[in-house]
Amino acid sequence: MYKRIKIIYLLGLLFVSVFALSCMDDLAGNGKAHLVVRLTDAPGDYQQVNVDIQDVQVNTEDDSTGWISLEINEGIYDLHTLTNGLDTLLGETDLPVGRISQIRLILGDNNTVMVDSMMYDLKAPSAQHSGLKVQVHADLVEGNEYEVLLDFDAARSVHKTGSGKYMLKPVIRATVEQTGGVEDNGAIMGVVNPAASNPAVHVIQDFDTVSTMTDSTGSFFVGELTPGTYRVVFVPVAGFVGQELTGIDVMAGDTTDVGTVVLNPL
Repeated sequence: MYKRIKIIYLLGLLFVSVFALSCMDDLAGNGKAHLVVRLTDAPGDYQQVNVDIQDVQVNTEDDSTGWISLEINEGIYDLHTLTNGLDTLLGETDLPVGRISQIRLILGDNNTVMVDSMMYDLKAPSAQHSGLKVQVHADLVEGNEYEVLLDFDAARSVHKTGSGKYMLKPVIRATVEQTGGVEDNGAIMGVVNPAASNPAVHVIQDFDTVSTMTDSTGSFFVGELTPGTYRVVFVPVAGFVGQELTGIDVMAGDTTDVGTVVLNPL
């Protein structure tokens, strides 16, 4: 029985491999590359941030006329379900080889934010007209597949006005990787104790900051980091003392585990 299951499993892997290779063969020789766009989140201090994504477009001409829509999974995405290394597929398409300059998200009207268990409308007027534009600037080579990861920083994107309304002014970081190629970026992970300190985690290199929050167990993960040396700053809720780690090295294709970080009470 075990041998039979093993044979079926290996045949399944063979089928998937042949299918993937045949897809890449379809791209080779036709002047196209395959582009996949995924969404993740660097969360803020909100229970939910729901974004109504109706269209994802990529610009291949670097002007107002070069927009191409992807085949997407349109709908409402709660950004807070896409944290600590989790992401979701937004859409994909085959594109002519060459340079892509921008990606933009077209949002619908059903954007909301939950604060203290109350749901509020989240206004994003520009996103429903010209869209949320993200700079990419990547070169696509014939026959290759590329993945664009859009890291939506909810903490810096949601703003409360003086009148009590919530506005969406998106801060989105984009990284591009060739699928199946050598991983160019790295990551940082760790655990904060106690989990009740619920800190924001800021990973800083020069003037570039990537942020996240710990989950219910105190764990955190920040990916798609350019190799180099970083500071990691922990900003907890009231009642705890923050902390900063320095000299954290990140290498391509590797995850740096900073271990357990203890935040002491005041």
